[in-house]
Amino acid sequence: MPGLTQELRTKGTRFVRFLWCDNANILRAKVVPIDFLRDAYTRGVGISYAQPAVPAMRDAFVADSGLGPVGEARLIGDWTSLVHLPYAPGHARVIGDMMVGGQPWSHCPRAFLRRMVERAESFGLSLQVALENEFYLLKPGQGRPEPLDDTLFCAVHGLNQTGDLFTQFVEALEDQWCRVVQFHPESGGGQLEISVLHTDPIAAADRQVTFRETIHAVAHRNDLMATFLPKPFPDRAGSGCHIHLSLWKGDRNITDPKTESDTTSQHFMAGILEHLPELMALTTPTRNSYARLGPHLWSGACSCWGYDNREAAVRLPSSPLGVSHFELKTHDASANPYLALGGIIALGLQGVENKTALGKPVAQDPGLFTDEERQELGIERLPSELKHALAALERSEVLKEAMGEDLHRSYLSVKREELNSVLELSPEEEVDLLLRRY
Repeated sequence: MPGLTQELRTKGTRFVRFLWCDNANILRAKVVPIDFLRDAYTRGVGISYAQPAVPAMRDAFVADSGLGPVGEARLIGDWTSLVHLPYAPGHARVIGDMMVGGQPWSHCPRAFLRRMVERAESFGLSLQVALENEFYLLKPGQGRPEPLDDTLFCAVHGLNQTGDLFTQFVEALEDQWCRVVQFHPESGGGQLEISVLHTDPIAAADRQVTFRETIHAVAHRNDLMATFLPKPFPDRAGSGCHIHLSLWKGDRNITDPKTESDTTSQHFMAGILEHLPELMALTTPTRNSYARLGPHLWSGACSCWGYDNREAAVRLPSSPLGVSHFELKTHDASANPYLALGGIIALGLQGVENKTALGKPVAQDPGLFTDEERQELGIERLPSELKHALAALERSEVLKEAMGEDLHRSYLSVKREELNSVLELSPEEEVDLLLRRY
């Protein structure tokens, strides 16, 4: 670590947070004072084997996860991810990789994504990824927190009300190398949307961690509360986290099937659509996620694709320069970004390997088709409950092989425990429980 400690001291850093994102998509960290950083730099910090088996509801591991209190993994910092935290003076943060015996741990979500990126490279492919987050700003009170305002989608009045907050969010994000390309008030009232610049998949997942952490912290400093819960209010718009991806061979963008003679991107998208029910266990992983999904809600509730079709699960947005990427709408910010992106790449590559045929683009709202018309077009209504997506993930040989048996098992055990924990709760009680988790 030549010079690192001195550089940190020069910037006023006293503490370094070693952060990880667990199977429940809870951001956790251990903090090392800078005087003790030398050992932690190479050896990391210890975390219990039980940690990936902890659900969002409580700090107690799930017994059937294959994990328990015996055993110690090391969280080794990836120092390319080091940032100084503008909302926490004196603190820096590094994202860690879970290691055992000097090797990536089989339960590490970040290691899973890295393996899938390397597998894509073996196909001669690379990806660029960006995430587009929607979230609510709430006024905490003695009762249930209320939305900050009641303004409309892109309303200038709403932008003027929240302009100073937007500025704080953008400045804090960009201080951490997370470039903002667009933002606006969303349609929920008190709901905002911020889009960030594309990058490689691992950096994109790291940026999603940065994004959530930053929005929560800056909101708190303004005596507000932020939530990324997919459907916090039954009568207001849900919050998605759309994933934008482009597929590359060398320096050539091969995403658009309309203009590319290369059929790789067609097979890649087809692989995702074919296996979308099991992917949803990773991309929409809470019961509350399914309150957001449905026909006519612009949430991607049907397994089809189309140009500029905001009801399709996969949309290819057009611009004056043509189509440069596709968007997966069936995703929200309760998902662990490393698992979600790893699953997307694994299924896309399965489509490439099998040369899976991509169906025809859909040019109207698929929710307006009759059941017979959808069947004829090969369009399926996606799972409407988490239990169906989890059952599909359990049966999925593709994702089990890609994730590895250990991660596949521990993830399913956590999500089933979370589902069982809310089955007896009303939707309102579930929101009360999870509002501050996400």
